Amino acid sequence: MKRIIITYGIISGLIVSLWLMTAMFIGENDTFDKYGMYLGFTSMLIAFAFVFVGIRKYREINGGTVTFGSALRIGLLISLIASTFYVVTWMIEFHYFIPDFMDKMTSKQIANWKAEGIAKAELDAKISEMQSWKELYKSPVMVVLLTYMEILPLGIVVSLIAAFVLKKKQA
Repeated sequence: MKRIIITYGIISGLIVSLWLMTAMFIGENDTFDKYGMYLGFTSMLIAFAFVFVGIRKYREINGGTVTFGSALRIGLLISLIASTFYVVTWMIEFHYFIPDFMDKMTSKQIANWKAEGIAKAELDAKISEMQSWKELYKSPVMVVLLTYMEILPLGIVVSLIAAFVLKKKQA
């Protein structure tokens, strides 16, 4: 089981890390700004497809059976490995390549809100909220936790679905 978890966790992790690195090199442009979130989410789904592959592989070598609990454990561990790759990649990118990420993101978002013509009171509230996020991002621990929050919940959902779909009791 360990070998399956590690193998498919690394494959999944490399997929999400490769996307994250590609996104950094693509940089800022209108098309990427518009569709980047969707492409990132798609890369996560592709990576987490290996949760299904890993559980199915385990089921095959286990005589065609796997319990919901075992399948869920395999899926969650694969997801945790992939998510850790994602977090480590982001921490490297953020620290070494784009340390001004929050300043750029905050400025861009505020400019978008102003262009939308949001009322002054609502704009001020949104700016205040952005400043709070910016403060959180000053702590490496918070950056790690927030980055896990971007990817791990999807891995948990995929693991639950995969465990439910692929569970198979002994006949």
